[in-house]
Amino acid sequence: MAEISAKLVQELRQKTGAGMMDCKKALKETEGNIEEAINWLRKKGIASAGKKSDRVAAEGLVETYIQPDGKVGVLIEVNCQTDFVARNDAFKSLVKNLAQQAATADSVESLLAQPYIEKADVTVDEFIKESIATLGENIQVRRFVNFSLGDTPGVVDSYIHTGGRVGVLVQINANTAAAAGNEEFKILAKNTAMQVAACPNVEYVSVDQIPAETVQKEKDIEMGKEDLANKPENIREKIVQGRIEKRLKELTLLDQPYIRDQSISVADLVKQVQSKVDEDIKVHGFVRYVLGEGIEKQETNFAEEVAAQMGAK
Repeated sequence: MAEISAKLVQELRQKTGAGMMDCKKALKETEGNIEEAINWLRKKGIASAGKKSDRVAAEGLVETYIQPDGKVGVLIEVNCQTDFVARNDAFKSLVKNLAQQAATADSVESLLAQPYIEKADVTVDEFIKESIATLGENIQVRRFVNFSLGDTPGVVDSYIHTGGRVGVLVQINANTAAAAGNEEFKILAKNTAMQVAACPNVEYVSVDQIPAETVQKEKDIEMGKEDLANKPENIREKIVQGRIEKRLKELTLLDQPYIRDQSISVADLVKQVQSKVDEDIKVHGFVRYVLGEGIEKQETNFAEEVAAQMGAK
């Protein structure tokens, strides 16, 4: 048969919203007949999936995966358009599988290129397109992060709050495998993850991790406040220093009051567990995802949307 031209592929893309490779394959399968190619794409669920992929996906789930030995963990956010689909068992299963597969991926692109865990003859990207066609909504892997201990003794743990709307991944290191296997150490990891979930303003483990430019920015803000305008320079410096120290502690995990016992800080909690396992413990890092944060949700008029869809038929 004749070679499929780029112009024909582009025309099919404009008619269906499907991806370039899918359009090229459809045209090859139908010997360049564009109408048959459209039907081929529709049968595969790809044409409708392409059109739905333009819709804003701000709902969905935040999910985690922890390897059974606690050495590898994943935090992932997968978005759909409505809470209704987010509660669907098929969507939940998809997200759980993607969390597990993300343990061996280094980017969203590399995750999408993997064979899907439950259907190895298709890629993750292809299975998501099938799911879009089945569930009727746009689905997007927005982001993920994975922690791996490697040879370092410790634990990776997680916590999911409010039905998958907030998720946390933490890594806590020890000096020996014996300490990392201690039940008190494991409880500390879980409680630390819960602590991070409860502290939306926390961005760093400790004050010494805060970048110098962030500290300077806070100082500039405080120095410019009107209530200090008439204070002598030396007094202003002292007041600003006190305010900055307070502000920086608000940003750090170890300086937070422990959620289960407000009389102690998280740093105090870590010290208590250190005394029980008889060695140093370090909170290595954490990541906190809030579902849909930063995504501008699309406001639609339902009547107008129905009218537009009816007019398009």
